[in-house]
Amino acid sequence: MNKKTDLIFLLSVDTEEEWDWEGPFPEGEFSVENLHKLPEFQSFCTQKGIRPCYFVDYAAAQGIAPDSAFVEQVKNNECELGAHLHPWANPPYFDKPNEANSHVINLPIEEVSEKLDALMALFAERFAYQPKAFRTGRWGISPEIMALLWSRGFEVDSSVYPFYQNEFFSCQGSPTRPYWPSENDVLKSGEQHNILELPVTVGFNRRPFTRANKIHQRLDSQNLQAFKANALLWHSKLLRKIYLSPEVSETSDMIALCEAAIKENGPLLHMYFHSSNLISNGTGFFKAQKPFETICQRIEKVLNHLSHKHNIVFMTLCEAKVYFQTNKQFIAP
Repeated sequence: MNKKTDLIFLLSVDTEEEWDWEGPFPEGEFSVENLHKLPEFQSFCTQKGIRPCYFVDYAAAQGIAPDSAFVEQVKNNECELGAHLHPWANPPYFDKPNEANSHVINLPIEEVSEKLDALMALFAERFAYQPKAFRTGRWGISPEIMALLWSRGFEVDSSVYPFYQNEFFSCQGSPTRPYWPSENDVLKSGEQHNILELPVTVGFNRRPFTRANKIHQRLDSQNLQAFKANALLWHSKLLRKIYLSPEVSETSDMIALCEAAIKENGPLLHMYFHSSNLISNGTGFFKAQKPFETICQRIEKVLNHLSHKHNIVFMTLCEAKVYFQTNKQFIAP
């Protein structure tokens, strides 16, 4: 019988207000009904041994009851809180929210600084807690924001979204393994060891990922979009871009990604999703009839598959940072 190998499994949850992602950004009154599902979800995690990181934004921090069972589980070290900055929901407010300024990476660093300080003050007031992990709203990170995070005592960032780009920023070319970002180019490894980048797991059902991504990008170019080549490759299962997220991917696709990612990057996986998708119509994006049950079932099935070959080691993101400082073979060069 083959000996099982250790597999580090991380789970992060963007914990935030719900709204229709295809509509305007919410202002003023923020609905946070999804937070009522967090204690139940954390109970599921505790039962499975998962030790998640909840990236909590300003609206959610205001909505979480300080004496809730969920907060008690944070105090018992069954999970951790990270900071999540949504510009439209985080004072002070400067401009009416739009697509461009909804991305933290597009804001003047002075505005990011003021918003981050307000968020950390709320953490101290509501939870008596100093977050050490951070994720920007809508992904993306810059050297200026990374330097700001270090100045505020953060030790882990998880804002890099591998193989993703839009009109405002790109994460193309970033390592897909944990790495120490360069102070001048946060998508490359550098010499500083203050903040560790822990990207979420994104990849393909084919390896190597860099070659698969080049094919996917080429076929997604404007000249070839009309042929819908990537859609054909998806349906034929010849090439699929897959996200390790139970709100985005079916169980079978996540398992295929896990198998490929472990071979590509070593025994480490980082799953993620949004708390707003724990309820129906929380985003308008996740269409499952029973969203809470579907997310939990998909996570459980992925873990059950992985447990046949691996001894799964659950860590929070900050625990992973400490672990990787000693076990440097996990860090991208």
